[in-house]
Amino acid sequence: MLRELSVRDFVIVKTACLRLERGFHVLTGETGAGKSILIDALSLVLGARATSDVVRPGAERADIHAIIEPTATVMQWLKANDLDQNDDELILRRVIDQHGKSRAYINGAPVTVTQLREIGEQVVDIHGQHAHQSLMRAEAQRDLLDEHLQLSDQRAAIRNQWNAWQTIRQKLEQATQGAAKIAEQLEVLSWQVKELEQLAPKAGEWQQVSEEHARLSNGQALIDASATALAAIDDDEAGAQRTLARAIDQIRHAARHDARLTDILQSLESADIALSQARSDLNHYVDDLELDPQRLAELDQRMQALFSAARKYRCEPEQLPETFDQIKAKLHSMTADQDLAALQAQASAAQAQYETHAQVLHQARIKGAKTLAKTVTQKMQSLGMPGGRFVIEIEPSTPSAHGSDRVTFLVSGHEGVAPSSLSKVASGGELSRISLALSVVASQATHIPTLVFDEVDSGVSGAVAEMVGRLLNQLGANHQVLCVTHLPQVAACAQHHFRVAKLKTKADGVTSSIDLLDDSGRIEAIAELLGGVDITDTTRSHAKELLASTRA
Repeated sequence: MLRELSVRDFVIVKTACLRLERGFHVLTGETGAGKSILIDALSLVLGARATSDVVRPGAERADIHAIIEPTATVMQWLKANDLDQNDDELILRRVIDQHGKSRAYINGAPVTVTQLREIGEQVVDIHGQHAHQSLMRAEAQRDLLDEHLQLSDQRAAIRNQWNAWQTIRQKLEQATQGAAKIAEQLEVLSWQVKELEQLAPKAGEWQQVSEEHARLSNGQALIDASATALAAIDDDEAGAQRTLARAIDQIRHAARHDARLTDILQSLESADIALSQARSDLNHYVDDLELDPQRLAELDQRMQALFSAARKYRCEPEQLPETFDQIKAKLHSMTADQDLAALQAQASAAQAQYETHAQVLHQARIKGAKTLAKTVTQKMQSLGMPGGRFVIEIEPSTPSAHGSDRVTFLVSGHEGVAPSSLSKVASGGELSRISLALSVVASQATHIPTLVFDEVDSGVSGAVAEMVGRLLNQLGANHQVLCVTHLPQVAACAQHHFRVAKLKTKADGVTSSIDLLDDSGRIEAIAELLGGVDITDTTRSHAKELLASTRA
């Protein structure tokens, strides 16, 4: 339930605070006073698109708060989105600056407008003043029926099946239409795979071959360098090892007289051990090192083959194994896609699954449409259309993501007249009343706690207007209802009455104010709706009678 709507610097509203209770509320006031502006503000704080022109002239930004009594569904949504949960209230906020940029908050935390819209859809349902015009569109009629019947799961299933079917159909069409081109591509890929299979590049091979080639191609230089190093270490007279041995003898003898030479002696002895190990390793290295011209030629040939293939396939030599795998995968994929028989079988299976889901959706629509049509027909009798009938026709249609049904709303305004499409027989007033009946019926089935009707009662008057008011009052027994209206009969049926007035001041220009009315204020406001500018005792008396009749 919406507890409070606070607005600052929004269009012509400088500041306004709407505190709401349970039951049926109305907003009345002269045209242009700002009644629908408050509904627009509510729409924005619930995630509607924002523009810079909503900021009051002279102000830096518009600021809108809504305090809402959270439901269990809202609490689950907050938890799922890692937002603060408060059992007592949900606070939504929207700030729009002069450039049209907006910021959104939920319980004080910054969020996206999409998140604001998601949670807003769970707490408030707004029926705009031009909602009846959408009834002229076939897709709107279908969507309204599905929404009323709560077929979101079936619609999601049929959409997924449709997308799967169309994906396979597209593959089949491409395979059929481009068979020659694809066959040419397959031939090229097959040739490439055979060529690379013969080459058989292996992971890490290029590095191994390069290292071995470098070693063999520099074999004589390596032998010469090793021999020179061995001679420098092992020469009988001037070799490093013999020179080091003489130094060790001298320091060992001197260390007997000065213990400080002990560490130096140990270092020299360690160097002697390391030098002996190096000499041994070099001897083994020289013994193992061979000049192998035949192996060098083989490596030359292999490196040339790998390098040529890499240049041909536009990759580095070490990337050849990965390139080979990619070409094989592409060949496999295109071969599978080119299997027309398999694709046709997949397309047939996907179509069968789609048709199964479409039939489930069709049956749900058929069953629910009868009940909805009957209920709307009943409401029409009390809305100035006695003997009228509302019919929902469901006929086969070209398959789409919405199923295989064409949903058409038909109406007859009088008894004995065959129902025809809304666009042909419904006048503006009749269309408005049918829209209201649909809105009321659909709202009775919804679990959304707050319902807002923005002048959906346009085009009606007299006794019909009174019935509209009574319908909204009945709706207020199970929902919180907020309605913008110009009809005194509707205003009289409300339990809570707000009057919106336009004010002109030198400081602020044109602004809007809003007041919750007591009984005497309601009499004046309803009298204004009845009698216009000049309010007489007669119009006040009539206003009192209207209020009294709704409370009887």
